[in-house]
Amino acid sequence: QVQLVESGGGSVQAGGSLRLSCAASGYTYTSSNNCMGWFRQAPGKGREGVATITNYGSTSYAESVKGRFTISKDNAKSTLYLQMNSLKPEDTAMYYCAADPQLVRCWLSASLYRYWGQGTQVTVSS
Repeated sequence: QVQLVESGGGSVQAGGSLRLSCAASGYTYTSSNNCMGWFRQAPGKGREGVATITNYGSTSYAESVKGRFTISKDNAKSTLYLQMNSLKPEDTAMYYCAADPQLVRCWLSASLYRYWGQGTQVTVSS
């Protein structure tokens, strides 16, 4: 059974940094079509893609976070990370980790991902 558990959320002031982690268990796919990513959902809004990473380490980012956020993973620890710098109030949202073993491309579309964590809250104050 696949489990994704996020941690690292919290409250910070604008300009601050946070590092999110996603520990994966039961998920050991190493196929070329394996994708993992971070998504977020603010109150009253849909779930949007933030960043994704392929099995080989290629990354994609939403335009709104490019240059500020960095996605990475440690295969030995089965852990996905999201380093968030220069945080803005508009980054406030619940952040979710997601994974899917059979995507042709690691799209930033939430509807394509099969496995999800429970989320971790990020709040950025001005």
